[in-house]
Amino acid sequence: MEADTFEYFLETGVFNKETAKKFRENILSRGGSEHPMELYKKFRGQEPSTKPLLRKSGLLKN
Repeated sequence: MEADTFEYFLETGVFNKETAKKFRENILSRGGSEHPMELYKKFRGQEPSTKPLLRKSGLLKN
């Protein structure tokens, strides 16, 4: 989830206030209150992709 979250911030702009607000409201302030995947889907609108993790690990090229 971490790699997909970082990629989402790169896609929308690292300093995008709306993305940061969604992250704060759906992940940081709600941690432990629901299953992590449900919180993530509320934040991102979809399940995390494995592609960002594979790219980060050097196993997949852009």
